[in-house]
Amino acid sequence: MTETTKTPAPDATPAPPAPRGLVPLPLAAARALLLGGGIATAASAFLAWTWTSEFPGDLTITGYPGGLQWLTFTAGLLTTLYALAAYGIRGLGWLLPARNNAPLVLNALGGFAVTWFTVIAISAELGGVVNLEPGGWIAAVASLLPVLGAFALPQEHAGEGTKETLKAYIAKPERIAAPQAVAPWVQRAVITVVTIIGLGVFTYGIDTEYGELFVGYLFVVVFALWALHTAGLLDRFSALVAANRSFTLAMGFAAAIAFPFTQTDDHYANIGVNILIFGTVALGLNIVVGLAGLLDLGYVAFLGVGAYTAALVSGSEFSTISGVHLPFWASALAGAAASLVFGVLIGAPTLRLRGDYLAIVTLGFGEIFRIAVNNMDGQSGPDVTNGPNGIPSIPDLNLFGFNFGQAHDIGGFTLGRFANYYLLMVLIMAIVVLVYTRAADSRIGRSWIAIREDETAATAMGINGFRVKLVAFALGAALAGLAGTVSAHVTYSVVPTPYQFAGSTPPNSAFLLAAVVLGGMGTVAGPLLGAALLYLLPEKLVFLQEKSLLAFGIALILLMRFRPEGIIANRRRQLEFHETGQLDVPKQTTLTDEPAVTKAGA
Repeated sequence: MTETTKTPAPDATPAPPAPRGLVPLPLAAARALLLGGGIATAASAFLAWTWTSEFPGDLTITGYPGGLQWLTFTAGLLTTLYALAAYGIRGLGWLLPARNNAPLVLNALGGFAVTWFTVIAISAELGGVVNLEPGGWIAAVASLLPVLGAFALPQEHAGEGTKETLKAYIAKPERIAAPQAVAPWVQRAVITVVTIIGLGVFTYGIDTEYGELFVGYLFVVVFALWALHTAGLLDRFSALVAANRSFTLAMGFAAAIAFPFTQTDDHYANIGVNILIFGTVALGLNIVVGLAGLLDLGYVAFLGVGAYTAALVSGSEFSTISGVHLPFWASALAGAAASLVFGVLIGAPTLRLRGDYLAIVTLGFGEIFRIAVNNMDGQSGPDVTNGPNGIPSIPDLNLFGFNFGQAHDIGGFTLGRFANYYLLMVLIMAIVVLVYTRAADSRIGRSWIAIREDETAATAMGINGFRVKLVAFALGAALAGLAGTVSAHVTYSVVPTPYQFAGSTPPNSAFLLAAVVLGGMGTVAGPLLGAALLYLLPEKLVFLQEKSLLAFGIALILLMRFRPEGIIANRRRQLEFHETGQLDVPKQTTLTDEPAVTKAGA
């Protein structure tokens, strides 16, 4: 009897198909397009894009980039570096701790956006595509190649069952490999390098001379930061900051002090000092809104109280209080004290209200203040503020023989008038940040947070809700008044027009509230970043000055949809808005371990 061997039945389960991207290309071709396109995008910046120098930036020189071409070069270089990191080039693995392809896609999109924006702007401003040189066409095609290559890459770490959708290409994985432990001096070295890079990026944005360059700058910066977020690098840097808070704060103020020494035009220092003034006021509003949860729609009035108080005692010839000229420290204290008193007087009868009712009352207070100072001209009311004419000719400060109105040479650098006031505002900002952080970490700060989360429950636990809210209202008002005293001297005059709820130019209450919400409520850096963005956008983009409220509204809608906790998120608020996803405890692995297959987070 012959034995027969049975052939095992083939496995009925078919092998899973090889992962593919949105663009149907082989993996080798996708990688070639990504790397080659990044290099070609950077190289195209050295070609002439147009034949005439009428387009700003002079893009007519072959062999040397100009204007927007530098931004295309930067985006192409970032795309190339991330592509090399994805290929496992030694020394670049730290760029992709999440081991995903989203940073590749986002950097490629940044290069594509800035390049095509430039090409379209040249065609629109000069009268058609005939004004493009071959270099412009080459740049447009070159910037498209890495986008096609990036979207052809499979999202291998998007998670089991996750479809290859656009969201998967711009999202950060839920779990990222834990970083290896490094020495404290290495952590501080990283923070120092990041601070220097941040100062350079911020300085470049302020120094942009025309709107097209600023728009291109926004394209590159937004997509680059988005790529850093999806790569997990921002999370790792946040961990370094949390472990070195004092050092990070010191480096931040060192960078702020160094800013005026990088400027050759005092106009840009003027932008810097206004950003600090509005950032300081926004930080004071953050106590009221971000910590205590009180919606104040008339907060700019406290800035006006401080400004008018300083103007009245500054020695101006138009001041209605003749013969009074207090030193700055006294006028600053007077402005802060006057705002604090107004905060108490307004808060005492109104803070028993909640929600919309409190918002309406504070909005009314802001309008009452503006109308009152407008009528105190000696005819419609007492002669205190000179009515619509305000108080002009406010003299410059003079502290210890240092005249803030004159240029000074320090270490070979010339500091103009606005640079002097900028450094003064850095000192005041340091005081305000110290007060804010100490108050937020104190017992009263925790009471504010409890009131914000649930006032009824906090009251049941023994917290005096009215007193706690009144302290927040008064402290926030005092900080705004302190900033107002400097604002009065910087602008030489104080008039009632700016102190309203909404307007085309800051300061106004809508601007300050938007800065707090956009930047991130309950944080220190959030309102400062929000104030910088909302001041720079109308300043650099002239066409937005008459449509600033529309722009703010669109920005708030987008933020509520995609990042409701703000750009710089407070940890507690982030947990409130994200029940699952990127806030899960990461798997403790090293960078050399294979990444876990997870579902892509938003």
